[in-house]
Amino acid sequence: MDLQGKTALVTGGNSGIGLATARLMLAQGARVAITGRDRAKLDEAAAELGGDVLALQADLTDPAALERVARAVGDTFGHLDILFANAGISGPTPLGKTTLEAFETILRTNLTSVFFTVQSLLPLMGDGGAIVLNGSVMREIGSPGSAAYSATKAGVTGMAKVFAAELAPRGIRVNTVIPGATRTPIWTRGARAGATIDATEKAIGPRIPLGRFAEADEVAKAVVFLAAASGITAAEIVVDGGATGAPWGAPIFRA
Repeated sequence: MDLQGKTALVTGGNSGIGLATARLMLAQGARVAITGRDRAKLDEAAAELGGDVLALQADLTDPAALERVARAVGDTFGHLDILFANAGISGPTPLGKTTLEAFETILRTNLTSVFFTVQSLLPLMGDGGAIVLNGSVMREIGSPGSAAYSATKAGVTGMAKVFAAELAPRGIRVNTVIPGATRTPIWTRGARAGATIDATEKAIGPRIPLGRFAEADEVAKAVVFLAAASGITAAEIVVDGGATGAPWGAPIFRA
């Protein structure tokens, strides 16, 4: 997975899977730009990563912010080889208790902005580039109260295949990573504020064949593989410990 001399943009690169991916790409020799909405967290991530990192504060639901990101990446790197569209949010949207604003905020962040992120950065990408979108097993497991989030992740995987078809003439590959439960701060934010990752993993782990959450670094390795795998497009790599592919292997079903 040698990325020597490559340039990459990781949206939502200031924490979790995005931060782990940026770290791995740097270790593989890439020059990396990251985005984040929170200036303090972005600065902290940039300091942790060190190296040749371009840290850009941006709310990617804002078209003007996307334009600024594209301009900054172009001015700094000149071109873009790899785009990991990772930025996203979660939040409960149960039937009967969800406002239009709450529902559409998740759609706009997780789906609409992914489309426009790709569209905005595409002019910087030469033939043979690589795009990876971040999906989720939530697209298919029917978790109550997650209609908006699950819909966006189903949409991302469908959209990736369309992108792959559209960009095939240019040799630009588009693939999706599908994380399951992963040890990231998403488990302690918003409606889950006050919870701990360890307690959540203890509750959910028995439903996962490998018996644990994935580490962010494990998802990052799948992202970097897809970015470097020159013969793969319109594909998915699921990193969920077997939860969707072999659910009956979970500890709760073992004799």
